[in-house]
Amino acid sequence: MYVGRFVVVGPGIGAYRVSSRSFPNRQVVERDGTLTVAPTSDAPPTDNPYVSYNCLRTVEQSGESLAVVGNGSHVDPIAEKVGMGYPARDALALSLLALDFEKDDYDTPRVAGVVETHGATIATVRRDALVVREVAEPTLVATYEADDPEPFDLGATDAATAAREVYDHAYEHAVCAAGVTVGETVETSLVNE
Repeated sequence: MYVGRFVVVGPGIGAYRVSSRSFPNRQVVERDGTLTVAPTSDAPPTDNPYVSYNCLRTVEQSGESLAVVGNGSHVDPIAEKVGMGYPARDALALSLLALDFEKDDYDTPRVAGVVETHGATIATVRRDALVVREVAEPTLVATYEADDPEPFDLGATDAATAAREVYDHAYEHAVCAAGVTVGETVETSLVNE
């Protein structure tokens, strides 16, 4: 099954995977602690604004580290709001509502999550809804087919395994992935193949 790009978050752990039929020549790169989806060197030129974006940012809020994961440019305003002290729910809702779903041929939903040491919040904005939920177990939301948050059996306990697990998941057209754990320290990892 093809679900497109997806986010999985739970308390202390998160992951993001790019799945694509249209733009398979992408990779996750690390830039000053931020993980960014970017075209590979062999990718054809494109002016599509949805191809390159920060997919994982870490922020500090009142001395605690948090991570924001998502499928587009909304990751930055969410991270900025969390860093300013907004609760995860409010940062997700305000940013997703402001940017709305992607204005492409498919009205692609935006998906995102905030990972805290002892909690997580997941969200999506689609043509027909804005959904924001606090979750106590790993939960997935995807751009297609699974566009309402649902439990996800994530067995990983570290960032590298989380990235690898979502990359290797049976959903079709894996391109690249990122993983994060949040605790006393923040650990990130990426998978490109």
